[in-house]
Amino acid sequence: MLKIAVPNKGSLSETAAQMLHEAGYVGRRDPKELIVTDARNGVEFFYLRPRDIATYVGSGALDVGITGRDLLLDSGSPAAEITALDFAASTFRFAGPAGVFTELADLEGKRVATSYPGLVGAFLGENGVSTSLIKLDGAVESAVRLGVADAVADVVETGSTLRKQGLEIFGPVILESEAVLVSSTTPAAGVDTLVRRLEGVMVARQYVLIDYNLPVALLEKAVALTPGVESPTVSPLGEPEWVAVRVMIKREQTNHIMDDLYELGARAILVTSIHAARI
Repeated sequence: MLKIAVPNKGSLSETAAQMLHEAGYVGRRDPKELIVTDARNGVEFFYLRPRDIATYVGSGALDVGITGRDLLLDSGSPAAEITALDFAASTFRFAGPAGVFTELADLEGKRVATSYPGLVGAFLGENGVSTSLIKLDGAVESAVRLGVADAVADVVETGSTLRKQGLEIFGPVILESEAVLVSSTTPAAGVDTLVRRLEGVMVARQYVLIDYNLPVALLEKAVALTPGVESPTVSPLGEPEWVAVRVMIKREQTNHIMDDLYELGARAILVTSIHAARI
């Protein structure tokens, strides 16, 4: 069986479990379960701390796992990223007291607090900056005010939490992270099927099907509005001057495209959600 590591808690857990469910896999019903076997799909799920998943997969104990790109790089594991999963996006930046730091080189010889010493240390090393890294498990933004560090390296969303602590962002982006599927160095049988299913879920979340009827004379202009992933499906109607069109469009563009099609002359415009896909 394909052995898959799944986050057991935290920001990755719920979305990862939902994504696997939408991909047709059986998940756990009891949050205390550590191992779930899905015999029909030939997989076993192991529910682990997100920070440990890359280590288990990299060691070969498990075949694949869902974790954050940040956690993968911080672990130093030989596990490899297979594909991004389009959720749990985050950005890592440096921050320090307002007006003290302006560029990365200003950190030379300073103390930097972070929950990701492996990730941050590698980034600093690649840029030739030597610092003293202080590992904290949480509340990194308080480290400067409490005198534990001169600057911090942490996840930044709006930056409001940092500003409340008198800190400002400086220097380059350390990492753009998101949830990823990682694999051991020896690819296992069944991984390709898992990847196709997860990619199908992402397509289903990003796209919808739109159907509409319009005069055949307007088809070229309509196709310009809705080119689709490959090309639209065009079918004749009982009225010889009209055709029916079916095509995939970005979910976020749905209402704008419907408005544009109606103004063009399309009618009977219908939108349908996609529950699964293989592209």
